[in-house]
Amino acid sequence: MSQRENHTMETEHIEKRFGILAVEKGMVTADQVIEALRIQVMEDLQKGKHRLIGRIFLEQGWMTISQIDEVLASIGKGLPLLKEH
Repeated sequence: MSQRENHTMETEHIEKRFGILAVEKGMVTADQVIEALRIQVMEDLQKGKHRLIGRIFLEQGWMTISQIDEVLASIGKGLPLLKEH
C-alpha cells in the first residue's frame, strides 16, 4: 500500500469517527452527518474534489471552529479535517 493510499484510508476513518463523535457530543444530528456525507459524495462525483466533513459542517453553519477543534482533540488530531486534498 502506498503512503497516499494509507493517508486516504486514515482520513476516511477519521472523518467517519468525527461524524459519530460530533453526534455523540450533541453538536450535530445524525441527519446532518448523512447530509454532509451526501454533499461530500456528490462533490466527489461531480467535481472530482473531496471536501472534508469538518469543512462541510463549518460551511453549512452546523458547527463552529471551536466545536470542530473539540471533536478533533478527542480523536487526538489537530485541524486536518478542514484542509482540502
